Amino acid sequence: MHTFPWYAAADPAQVTTLIRENPFALVVSTVDGVPVATHVPVILEGTAVDGGTLLGHMARANPHWRSFEGSPDVLVIFSGPHGYVSPTVYATDPAVPTWDYAAVHVTGRVELLGDPLDPLDVVERTVTAAESLREPAWEPTAASRDRFRALLPGVVAFRVRVRTQQSIFKLSQDIDAECYSRVRDAAAAENPGLAEQMRRAGCGALKETPGVVVFH
Repeated sequence: MHTFPWYAAADPAQVTTLIRENPFALVVSTVDGVPVATHVPVILEGTAVDGGTLLGHMARANPHWRSFEGSPDVLVIFSGPHGYVSPTVYATDPAVPTWDYAAVHVTGRVELLGDPLDPLDVVERTVTAAESLREPAWEPTAASRDRFRALLPGVVAFRVRVRTQQSIFKLSQDIDAECYSRVRDAAAAENPGLAEQMRRAGCGALKETPGVVVFH
């Protein structure tokens, strides 16, 4: 992923938070020289991305996982809030549109988890991670766990040992303060997730505009 220094995460915690709050990732690898991608839930194991590990699972019926042993290098893409920014928001002329977004790309080596109970552990940890973002959170009953166990033969679990991570938080930092305020206010009304991302990033207009980057 091409990144821009002025769109870098201000704090490593931004990267961790984006992964935790947007765990439905895209796992990409090559099979016989052809890129193959699968959308699956992937969670961060522990608290650190750099040098850390990710856990995921996918359907056994999906042939993608069978390539992991022979092609263990993978790219895992996490996408955060995003949205088109219309020049109508700026109330200035001339103006150009752009797209604000946040994303994290992680590369690493994937390994299949071979213990028969590993998929159950990964699924339950994924549920716990997802439910931690909800209020009220769902707590699986004994009957639900039995149901999980019944589904295990159809699930494959894997771990990704992180090698590198790149992130980009393009949140209209490259416009003047007045226009930035309009973009933020518009997002609050139309795209709350993006507005929250801007708030957490603590973005404000740069002192020196690096030049408008249209879309990405």
